Amino acid sequence: MIATSLSDITSILNASLLKGSPLEKVSLAADGQQLKLKGTLHKVVPLPIEMISDVAASPDGQVRLHMVKLRVLKLPVKGLVQAFHVNVSDLIGAQGAGNVRVSGDDIYLGPEQILPAPAIRGKLTDVHIGSKTGDLVTIFGDARTEENEVKQWRNFIRLLGGTVNLGKLTMAQADIFLIDASKGEWFSFDLTRYQEQLVNGRIQMTPEAGLRIFMPDIEKVPSTEANRRINVEWMKNRNIPPPPGVAQ
Repeated sequence: MIATSLSDITSILNASLLKGSPLEKVSLAADGQQLKLKGTLHKVVPLPIEMISDVAASPDGQVRLHMVKLRVLKLPVKGLVQAFHVNVSDLIGAQGAGNVRVSGDDIYLGPEQILPAPAIRGKLTDVHIGSKTGDLVTIFGDARTEENEVKQWRNFIRLLGGTVNLGKLTMAQADIFLIDASKGEWFSFDLTRYQEQLVNGRIQMTPEAGLRIFMPDIEKVPSTEANRRINVEWMKNRNIPPPPGVAQ
């Protein structure tokens, strides 16, 4: 089960998936259990549009957005249909755009295309809007059943096998648990800033020479000068020295 912020999905849509479509400047927001999409449609003249959609997983494992309401210029489309003839296919293009497909009042998106890295493989079985977070929650395989069974456990990410680099640390035959130090519903892990979470966490060595790393959610990392100096370049290039003031 993965929760992805709608702002991250918005960035992916605008940067790649909707390129070549007549729809630009898209933004997404939760509207209860529905998804609200706003953008500018280029059809004769630029038109601000708003679409409310139900969100579900299709039988073939795609993210399905079923349009239940479409407004142009903040007026119901029915009042403008004679002038603009706007429908769902106008938003994306009759043949779709990239990995976006249109069928009737439905828009289909490949889950592997709208979720940020790392890449996820598996059959999508459920999609919904998180009731507390407003994130897009995607569930693969039988994770819905397993979700209730593991609520007694902390959130974690396990890295097992292969070789893993964490800053200047390299572990062969990796056995690493990245464990949520909080007891919240979600583990807020940021791939671009994970070093800050490591520095502000606690590391244990297991009897089998594995690592258990208890990490705070990224939004709980203190905004201190030392933390701000833990930059992305340090993570990318293992040969450059650490920023001044950071213990080695």
